[in-house]
Amino acid sequence: MTQTRCKDPVTLNLWHPLAAVAETPAGRVAETVLLEERLGYAVDEQGDAAVWLARPGLRHGDSVDIAGLGNTLPVKIAYGYVWTSLGEPPAELFPIPEFAEPDRRRLNAATVGVHVSAPRAIENFLDMGHFPYVHTDILGAEPHTEVKEYDVEISVERDEILATRCRFFQPMASTVSTGGADVDYVYRVPHPFCSVLYKSSPIDESRRDVIAVFLQPVDQEHVRAHMMLCILDDENEDKVIKRFQQTIFGQDKPILENQFPKRLPLDPRAETPIRADKSAIAYRRWLSQKGVTYGVIPAAT
Repeated sequence: MTQTRCKDPVTLNLWHPLAAVAETPAGRVAETVLLEERLGYAVDEQGDAAVWLARPGLRHGDSVDIAGLGNTLPVKIAYGYVWTSLGEPPAELFPIPEFAEPDRRRLNAATVGVHVSAPRAIENFLDMGHFPYVHTDILGAEPHTEVKEYDVEISVERDEILATRCRFFQPMASTVSTGGADVDYVYRVPHPFCSVLYKSSPIDESRRDVIAVFLQPVDQEHVRAHMMLCILDDENEDKVIKRFQQTIFGQDKPILENQFPKRLPLDPRAETPIRADKSAIAYRRWLSQKGVTYGVIPAAT
């Protein structure tokens, strides 16, 4: 394992997203920061990628033949993004089978820098209670403020958190919505810093839209949030679909950046939970069980 500033082996051995393949110029060096380490990466014309610890001879924008590079990091192309690891990652990433369905729109809605820890950002993504107040007249509206009872499980077999039976009234659930409706949600957290949301599709009651947030921890209190869309929409242009999600994330960003502390406390006594926080409570417990220490304030032992 490479000597790194991050000393959390659980986090080091995860796959982490770096960039959307479609937004990475082919054959050119791009640079980013992951877990406080400067990285270079590139995607070639065939869609293959390479990632490496930053080198003086390869600068942002330089032309590069990735086939000739040595001493590279693990790399994977998945769900439209380049992923890497600073440790020894598992062979496979968590499954999102809907991504392979040919009639879906698959887009990176945005990649946004946020001054908050990755676990804090995931916790916000799981929170339905803020919809009427932060996303007024889009994902929620008064007086529809109640978070109805829902189910949460931590699956040891699948190594993920699953929240089901989530329902919330939304005035405008997506770009193809024609009016307000109760929307069914399923939340998955299959990775400490990634969450996948399934919400009922306005155009096909038998299927769900998929919206994921893949977080790239720049350091313990900064992330780059990659917003992946895998949705049913044959009416709107890409820019309209992206703008809708960017509006929602733009409303979340100042809320996230005003969180204090920036890192997520894992001690159950640190912040007072309510019934609507069942997912957040399970998420904190899951991180503690996994031994994650990066971006969190561990529970006192």
